[in-house]
Amino acid sequence: MTTQPHHQAHQPHPTPANSSHPLADRTVVILGGGSGIGLEVARRAVGAGARVVLGGRSEDRLGAAVAELGPAASARVVDTTDKVSLAAFFDALDRLDHLFTPAASYRTGPMLELSDADAESPFVSKFWGQYYAARYAAPKLAEDGSIVLMSGAASVRPAGPAPAYVACNAAIEGLGRGLAVELAPVRVNVVSPGMIDGNLWSQRPAEVRDASAARYTEDTLLSRLGTEAEVAETVLFLFTNGYMTGSTLYPDGGYALR
Repeated sequence: MTTQPHHQAHQPHPTPANSSHPLADRTVVILGGGSGIGLEVARRAVGAGARVVLGGRSEDRLGAAVAELGPAASARVVDTTDKVSLAAFFDALDRLDHLFTPAASYRTGPMLELSDADAESPFVSKFWGQYYAARYAAPKLAEDGSIVLMSGAASVRPAGPAPAYVACNAAIEGLGRGLAVELAPVRVNVVSPGMIDGNLWSQRPAEVRDASAARYTEDTLLSRLGTEAEVAETVLFLFTNGYMTGSTLYPDGGYALR
């Protein structure tokens, strides 16, 4: 899949840039930045004075995100399951300072019920998508830059029978540690959220949302779902803390500890 021309917005972002923030004048790339947690990270990065480059599969969604974010944002269509598309996306960039990779599309379920293709889909999209994003981004990353990978709290506490999905999240956390060793001094960390009440959550059937939310709130120390803003704050912390690498942070409300 070939990449598309950049979208450029024509409206200023309403939040003034903070020239003293560590992200000021930095370039932040977000794959999956057209909606959800990725877009929330983009909002906060732009508010901190960063330039953001969004990647995703939906040209319309990316265009709407850039229109909201203003002239500090641009976007390019990319398919994270296609190595050629990923390579072209990063080839178009001169340099970047931080990379966040929440884009993924997959199916989950019991091993004995899923098709082979569905069982493999978390690895195809979520694991290998992030692996190759990091590979193609690495030569363009500033030495004091960082990568934040996206895992999920199921890596340490499975919520149900979905072994391939659980293994994929655990593998991503291992990937973060391995890349931190190889790419140093570039820092590599992982954010591993719990159940988040946000864009992705809103697309599920109401009965599924209600049942899952009830179980999750019962299983967490804080007795509630998380928000996209709380995950985004974790990502910005990992971008800007210059002494953190090879770590995984769990904004999960205490789900892993219950």
